[in-house]
Amino acid sequence: MRRAFAALASIAALILTAGFAPPSALDQAAEAYVKLVLRVAQHDKDYLDAWFGPEAWMAQAKADPRSVEQLRADASDLAGRLANMDAAPLSGPDRARRAFLLSQLGAVSVKTGIMLGSRPRYREEAEGLYGVRPELKPISVFDPALAEVERLIPGDGALHERVSAYRARFAVPKDRLEAVVRAAVAECRRRTAEHIPLPAGEGVSIEMVSGKPWAAYNWYKGGGRSLIQVNTDYPLQVERVLELGCHEAYPGHHLHNTLLDRRLVRERGWVEFQVYPLATPFFFLAEGIGDYVPELVFPPAERVAFAREILFPLAGFDPAEADRYFALSRAAKRLSGASMTITADYVDGGIDREAAVRLTQKYALLSRQQAEASVDLMPKFRSYGVNYGLGRELVRAHVERAGPDPAARWRALERLLSEPVVPADLWR
Repeated sequence: MRRAFAALASIAALILTAGFAPPSALDQAAEAYVKLVLRVAQHDKDYLDAWFGPEAWMAQAKADPRSVEQLRADASDLAGRLANMDAAPLSGPDRARRAFLLSQLGAVSVKTGIMLGSRPRYREEAEGLYGVRPELKPISVFDPALAEVERLIPGDGALHERVSAYRARFAVPKDRLEAVVRAAVAECRRRTAEHIPLPAGEGVSIEMVSGKPWAAYNWYKGGGRSLIQVNTDYPLQVERVLELGCHEAYPGHHLHNTLLDRRLVRERGWVEFQVYPLATPFFFLAEGIGDYVPELVFPPAERVAFAREILFPLAGFDPAEADRYFALSRAAKRLSGASMTITADYVDGGIDREAAVRLTQKYALLSRQQAEASVDLMPKFRSYGVNYGLGRELVRAHVERAGPDPAARWRALERLLSEPVVPADLWR
């Protein structure tokens, strides 16, 4: 027995000397969380945005997906174990890690409940899935922005028709789209690298595709590499292309994923950042960051100047129209919050379909057909829209709280990009 004990002690000493340590309670909880998310994804093909962990874990999830009822119970059990964990001995980073896991598990519980038939009201659903309880603005709040659009695009006929016709003039031709996208991504990368060190070996590949339900998508592949696909079926305007470069690449999704992978997964062994589930607080933060960063990378005057000097000529557009074009874009963006109010009223039963269509047509500047298609998707996506308009507002407020110095704001953004953050942290 003594020999056996001595042998075990020697093995333990060798393991510790080699730089390995037994998994902590947090490590075990993190692994259980990842495997839980992979199993939930077997019941919802759209749930998983990215996965670059061990193939054996995914194979295990596919072989033993378990029932949704069991997964909900597993989420509750794991959250209970984490909540009851003694936080006193934990370091600051481990406390943040624990808070992140608890936040994510709360969303998994709500998600599995919805999969089982639960239908919370709009604000309750947003809070349960994304960690924020939106304040819904009266629709009249958006009338001044609508008046500004009217002033910029005067004339006869319906406003949405005038705006649509004007914007159509700035849809990048398909044969020029790749060049414009690459120029936008390159400038986003250059400006980002002035403030945040980019890890060695990182990079993005850009691919033009068709037949997809989205305009553009970032597929993070692990190891600091991303594939960004741009759908040529969509008429992408110059402003959208410029925002795409920041949102999908630098310092948006690609850099966000890369820094979490490098600093948390590789350096700390935090496996929970190898999986990116939708309908979670992490997704709210990721999309909020992606929607905000074009403002930080390109302040208004610099955005117009870059488009006028580089993107408009590449796309074949008249640079003299850049100022008016971007003024319209700014006014139209102020209307984006209206969709959240309309969606909440509709899915909660406050207005009927016809009213939702009419309001969507007016405030989203859409045709009747486009408005109907948008409203018909509201019961499916429900509170999903909070990730963009509200996410952008909260990330902006958090970053600007660092002060007017651009360097301080970039440091605040880098923290959001590379640490375990929950939506509640945006108020600090």
